Amino acid sequence: MSQTPLTTLLVANRGEIACRIMRTAKAMGLTTVAVHSAIDRTARHVREADIRLDLGGAKAADSYLDIDKLLAAARASGAQAIHPGYGFLSENAGFAQAIAEAGLIFLGPPASAIEAMGSKSAAKALMEQAGVPLVPGYHGAAQSLETFREAAARIGYPVLLKASAGGGGKGMKVVEDEGQLAQALASAQREARSSFGDARMLVEKYVLQPRHIEIQVFADQHGQCLYLNERDCSIQRRHQKVVEEAPAPGLSAALRQAMGEAAVRAAQAIGYVGAGTVEFLLDARGDFFFMEMNTRLQVEHPVTEAITGLDLVAWQIRVACGEPLPLRQADVPLRGHAIEVRLYAEDPAHDFLPSTGTLALYREPLLGPGQRIDSGVSEGDEVSPYYDPMLGKLIAWGEDREQARQRLLALLAGMAVGGVKSNLGFVQRILAHPAFASAALDTGFIPRHQADLLPAAEALPEAFWQSAAQAWLAHAGAAPRADDADSPWAAVSGLRLGLPTRRVVALQCEGVERVVELPAAAAAASPYPAAQLCEPQAIRRGDALYLHWQHDWYPLRAVDPARHAQGDTAQAGGLSAPMNGSIVRVQVAPGEQVEAGAALVILEAMKMEHSIRAPHAGTVSALLCKEGDMVSEGTLLVALEAGDGA
Repeated sequence: MSQTPLTTLLVANRGEIACRIMRTAKAMGLTTVAVHSAIDRTARHVREADIRLDLGGAKAADSYLDIDKLLAAARASGAQAIHPGYGFLSENAGFAQAIAEAGLIFLGPPASAIEAMGSKSAAKALMEQAGVPLVPGYHGAAQSLETFREAAARIGYPVLLKASAGGGGKGMKVVEDEGQLAQALASAQREARSSFGDARMLVEKYVLQPRHIEIQVFADQHGQCLYLNERDCSIQRRHQKVVEEAPAPGLSAALRQAMGEAAVRAAQAIGYVGAGTVEFLLDARGDFFFMEMNTRLQVEHPVTEAITGLDLVAWQIRVACGEPLPLRQADVPLRGHAIEVRLYAEDPAHDFLPSTGTLALYREPLLGPGQRIDSGVSEGDEVSPYYDPMLGKLIAWGEDREQARQRLLALLAGMAVGGVKSNLGFVQRILAHPAFASAALDTGFIPRHQADLLPAAEALPEAFWQSAAQAWLAHAGAAPRADDADSPWAAVSGLRLGLPTRRVVALQCEGVERVVELPAAAAAASPYPAAQLCEPQAIRRGDALYLHWQHDWYPLRAVDPARHAQGDTAQAGGLSAPMNGSIVRVQVAPGEQVEAGAALVILEAMKMEHSIRAPHAGTVSALLCKEGDMVSEGTLLVALEAGDGA
């Protein structure tokens, strides 16, 4: 297969990317090795590997980020090569260097290339020398607040603070005016230090209504470098990509070539080898600016694979073993259109807070033409607060963009997720939106269409409860004679001696309880077996029935209709943790008066900071947490008595 013998590959990652890499490795005849933390012992990537090694620990720092443990795992398993996936150590020059010094193959670029692009500030200087256009900004070594204040004033607000050593939206803040700068800088520095161990920041002009276009590049060890077309990643929230597609809608062949050639110059300037992505901002006038280079495989690489017919992981393996690229630039395919969405365990209705817990319901549909799912979870898995909350990616290809969009909508309609909150309904609303259908894309898409994509929470309508009750009867009204469906005792309607034909069902859904009375006709329309229920969809899992309603899945449980409705049991005036995480900053003290909206506590979960804010003015009557505490979802953090703020 290659110039360097390779039989065993260790994947130094987890989740869907580990599963995806192992899929190609196995197809190439390689033995796959999975590493895992203590809480990932039964994770899907572990189950799918040929060899499994326990790194111990729960936090990433004690497992997936421990270079010594990873190298020891490679030695113990007999692996000759390590694939870093993305995230974790994938862009860590020290990791790449340690692998090389251990005599192993790193399925990524040389450590020198990672180091060159690892600092956004240094990368800007290199790109300027290579003739790649840049966004106005400050990328210097001085890191004082006054330095950033002067730079922002010179650049002009709004500005964007970015972690110099980071990516993925972590350590990134938009600052609208000087009054926001100090707090935003401090928060971004904390996130950067937590995620990357490096608090250095840079600041750039925040380009209004930009499109986020990235070029997939690939280079071999023989001096050849190609660009494999482009991707549009403009649909984002919190600077994190949500929808990606290839090719970029409306991009001319001339602009594609100009951006592609600029990306190749960027890669060649640092002696790049392997798969990489050069990211640009594209404004409405057709001008593009270098943002950063990701020295690894991207989350959204499947859309490039779909329009080229290439397996980028297979290319990574072959190039790392010394093989030349198999194509010339003129021979790179571009056929049809592909769109990908990222499926996250998060709550779009509550500022996309990560959702943790047991994945009680997880069902993927059968795949049709042009459809693909890259997932890293199975039903019953735990979604932990220690790692990124992405469950997987859904991808669809079509002869044109509209066919790809319709195929992806159909794929999403067949997904079922329950037990944790997810963005399943949210991404369906994006794809179905007329503005997305017409390819009116830029990074402000979600805020601009927020009313449609994130409708205000309303009480579940009567139609929901009627459907819920019918579904409950269809699924819970099991026949006493399961072996004889034709038995009269198997029916839930019809003759009832001394009993009414009307049915009463008491249900609870997301904290709301309802007693629903179904008329005889409706009750009779809920036949057994449950498989006959077609609309709405419902799936039984344990004591819960998950009902599909307007793109989302709602958990239903039975309650005793005779008991009195219970009030809110949360402590009055209490502010609780919205998810599992750690307390990184406490900003108030007992007895302190605060205004509505004031940040009281900052919680870190999945390497992102979340502010717990006062819902009203008042006085802090009790502080129930301290910095460094690990807290569970629902834990009371602050008690706040209503009153006048300071």
